[in-house]
Amino acid sequence: MRSILFEIPLKGRVSLGPLGDVPVFGFGLLLVLWALAGAGYWWFRQRKTTAEAPADNGNWIFWAIVAGLIVYAPAKENIPIYGFGSMLFLSYLSSAGLGSWRLRRRGLPGEIAWDAAIWVFLSGLFGGRLFYIVQYHDRFFEPGVSFGSSLLRMFNLPDGGLVLYGGLIFAPLAFWAFARWKGLRALPLADLLIPSVFIGLMFGRLGCLMHGCCFGDYCELPWAVTFPPDSAPYMAQVARGYLPPDLSSAHSLPLHPTQLYDAFNALAICLLLLAFWPYRQRDGEVLALGWVLYPINRFLIELLRWDELGQFGTRFTISQWGSGVILLAGIAFWLWLQRRPATHAPLRRDVPVAG
Repeated sequence: MRSILFEIPLKGRVSLGPLGDVPVFGFGLLLVLWALAGAGYWWFRQRKTTAEAPADNGNWIFWAIVAGLIVYAPAKENIPIYGFGSMLFLSYLSSAGLGSWRLRRRGLPGEIAWDAAIWVFLSGLFGGRLFYIVQYHDRFFEPGVSFGSSLLRMFNLPDGGLVLYGGLIFAPLAFWAFARWKGLRALPLADLLIPSVFIGLMFGRLGCLMHGCCFGDYCELPWAVTFPPDSAPYMAQVARGYLPPDLSSAHSLPLHPTQLYDAFNALAICLLLLAFWPYRQRDGEVLALGWVLYPINRFLIELLRWDELGQFGTRFTISQWGSGVILLAGIAFWLWLQRRPATHAPLRRDVPVAG
């Protein structure tokens, strides 16, 4: 577990010789470098503008948000770099990078993947956080806690708290809207990019391990993991009477590293989808295969997890119930695909389908 990797001091200054000492954060050196990087990115995108790949300046929102964070940063003495947040960043880079590489190999603009990743990533964060707030509402609306404090807790993402299935509700809607806005066919694009989702999920689960959430049940296997005092697994064992409440134990009882199980399975699904790509008969089949495989994996992983209780009077967790619903939807989608013609449509909607 490594919740905080390191801390960056925000009050630091660098000497620029005759220009004097310049602050790193705020209206300082880092903001200038970020502005120059943004200008270079915009110039590069404009140079690649063609009739087939028109320029898209929609990413200015991302650049503006980061600039705002740089300006706001000196309000604190230092900024912690969280393991969970770092893994989310790697999740975005790896998924968009893989999607961009696959698009460019087929003569398509790789920027499509980076743009789609922003839409899907932000909508997935929103959905995952919203689902977490609904599922664990008692943690946000405790008696005696003001509405303002509850609101701050809702937006405190560095402390963790995302439910994957919440993101799976909003992210597909954002992806479909993105494809329509770009004039692209959603199913061919989804087949190209769905492996990227699972490589991103792999890094996301590594972030869960670093944060200490999504932990497993008691385990005596050689690869079992333990967590330090004040971590979520440790406190859960204290609450259930397995550890003394005075935090005298050096670490938690050994647990299944379910975060690693899920990460390895996500990588395996990604590789399987990449291998299945040449054998698809119609658009949407790669998406359907991932759609069916992941809920089966998640249902089985939940059997080894200890952080959620059964719901609706059963021993099945909310994620297992969600897995069942998503699996049935995936099977229905696969059956619907089999009734469609065995063709591969062009990615762009303005190009007619052959035959």
